[in-house]
Amino acid sequence: MKILFICTHNRCRSILSEAITNQIGRGIIEARSAGSQPVGEVHPLSVKYLEESGYSTSGLQSQSWDEFEDFSADVVITVCDSAAGETCPVWFGNSVKVHWGLSDPSKESGTTEEIRTAFLSCIRIIEERAKQLLTIAEKAGDTEALRKALTDSGVQH
Repeated sequence: MKILFICTHNRCRSILSEAITNQIGRGIIEARSAGSQPVGEVHPLSVKYLEESGYSTSGLQSQSWDEFEDFSADVVITVCDSAAGETCPVWFGNSVKVHWGLSDPSKESGTTEEIRTAFLSCIRIIEERAKQLLTIAEKAGDTEALRKALTDSGVQH
């Protein structure tokens, strides 16, 4: 199953989702991430807390969704509310669309420990959803089965 995670700037939540889903997906899921207005760099705390949680950060980069026209994603998951409201490229047309609505830990402005807690909380939520996606990917046979499985599982948050 190919999944494309979308967030406006592609520097935090979509990056976290890509790294976590690829590792949990064990080759059954191929995840990528992109942004409608990418900033061109991964948030340094995204890398820090991914690594602290045991995830590979190799190859992670902030990039435009325009670079994924040939990726042919089975599922497109928006992780921020602003991206969910944007008009998606026409080539997303055949993909199942899901919205996760994750809080942005990079916007946390508290103490170092509060920021760490925000990142780790977001990571834990993504881990649970990625595990659900893996279960669905192992069972879904076609796009309609995938769409139904995503709806039935409640993974469409």
